[in-house]
Amino acid sequence: MRPTKADLEAARDRVIPDVLPPDGGTLRVLFSGINPGLYSGATGHHFARPGNRFWPALYRSGFTDRLLDPSEQDLLPSYGLGITNLAHRTTARADELTDTELREGGRRLTALVERYRPAYLAVAGVTAYRTAFGRPRTQIGPQDDMFGPARVWVLPNPSGLNASWPLARIAAEFTRLREAADALRTP
Repeated sequence: MRPTKADLEAARDRVIPDVLPPDGGTLRVLFSGINPGLYSGATGHHFARPGNRFWPALYRSGFTDRLLDPSEQDLLPSYGLGITNLAHRTTARADELTDTELREGGRRLTALVERYRPAYLAVAGVTAYRTAFGRPRTQIGPQDDMFGPARVWVLPNPSGLNASWPLARIAAEFTRLREAADALRTP
């Protein structure tokens, strides 16, 4: 059932729990969004707004064997995947976040990577990444930086508002990341 306008407004500032494997579980890629939108806050599921291309890109890239619904997010650890956000606060738009919130989120994300030790940290949103980690020239794709044991990949924001990145182009970038993550498993 789709959230009503009142449901969406009531979701402001809610927090959606991270989707992570149990301690000691394998985590190939930890995906980090910028922050949950109101639709996600109302449903309790990451990347839940209709028109968000995260779930279709995940499937088209081969990370999952079928298109998962956001309500199936708890299946991600079985694929070696997880989801978190730079900022936990639910907003209507990412530009409602302050630079301070993004930098604090970057520190929290670094600690999360140290604890769960993913092979890759994939941040979906280049502008937020630049702010959170003080890297103003970052471009989409693999980064030279390492966060503890994790390689870093910056992905385009899969929001439907990001018109310069159609689904096919987003899925192609997700595919590059999946191929890199797969190569780490190959002896």
